[in-house]
Amino acid sequence: MPRLLVAEDDAALGSAMKRALELDGYVVDLFARGDDVLEAASVNDYDVILLDLGMPRMGGLEVLRQLRADGNATPVIIVTAFDRTRQRVAGLDAGADDYVVKPVDLEELAARIRSQLRRKDGRPADSMSVGEVTLDVSGHVATLGGDPVALTAKEFRVLALLMRRARRFVSKADLEGELYDQDHWVESNTVEVAISALRRKFGRDFIRTARGLGYMVGGPDT
Repeated sequence: MPRLLVAEDDAALGSAMKRALELDGYVVDLFARGDDVLEAASVNDYDVILLDLGMPRMGGLEVLRQLRADGNATPVIIVTAFDRTRQRVAGLDAGADDYVVKPVDLEELAARIRSQLRRKDGRPADSMSVGEVTLDVSGHVATLGGDPVALTAKEFRVLALLMRRARRFVSKADLEGELYDQDHWVESNTVEVAISALRRKFGRDFIRTARGLGYMVGGPDT
């Protein structure tokens, strides 16, 4: 049974994460202080560490850097409210394996944990790539040039369908159908809003539009 370390100084959120992950079958140790996290990680073998950055006594980045300096290679998923690009880059450069921005979707977080466990076990992730964009469907992780890109649930579902059908046009109706599975009812501009957001995050030229045909990612050079 996989053992997780959850480092979270918000008592309510930490307890909710612990309960949800235990229901998923994990053994979970919860800590609120950075120095306690570092000590626990030095004496116990964890499969994944969920690490908040804003902890007392020792910040999450300092904990992470010390873990890596000590040779601890346990997969680390940063879970934080800090969502600026420079903060994401700092976390990944310090040795994090993934980065999740609060508020936390516990279902998505569980999927990201499963993705790290697969990688640790040497099992391939369910991933697709178009150009510099890679999508780990099972882990619910999108990256651009190796850097994580935060997506909403709708954006992720639209992008996943476009990438599954790369180099072919996908109609608006098909994209709406992908969203109906989740929401049962979709506003008329939902697809356009998601496409606009994806273009902001991955580049305007990443998604092509053709009147009467729909949307497409990828081309002869990708």
